[in-house]
Amino acid sequence: KDFLNSNAIKYVVMTHSTAYTAQEVAASTHVKGREMAKTVMVKVDGKMTMAVLPASYKVDFGLLKKAIGTDNIELAGEKEFKDMFPDCDPGAMPPFGNLYGMDVYVAQSLADDDEIAFNAGSHTEIIKLAFGDYERLENIKVLEF
Repeated sequence: KDFLNSNAIKYVVMTHSTAYTAQEVAASTHVKGREMAKTVMVKVDGKMTMAVLPASYKVDFGLLKKAIGTDNIELAGEKEFKDMFPDCDPGAMPPFGNLYGMDVYVAQSLADDDEIAFNAGSHTEIIKLAFGDYERLENIKVLEF
């Protein structure tokens, strides 16, 4: 929230009952599954990276490898990244890699919507804002994966 406020971004905070999956959060907050972004941690050539995609989607590693141009991509285990987000509940990190020194790959399908919603660092709160604002704040690479 501090990051958004310091950049004069308009956003809405929504509180919901405890939910751990993006699909559960989307249902609980009545946000469309295609607008609810989940952050999946992957290692690209050994470097921790965020893959951000709609709640109802799964990472297609074949497409991601092709889009990035490397064969060295793997799903990261929670133990490998949980300490990288000390201000967040495990698995509830927002899709702002710039705050954590990480690259961010965003699924084209999220970029097609006007708004994006995502975990706000906890399993009980989300933030919703204009996709254009997210794109301006974050150095994302929009890809098909």
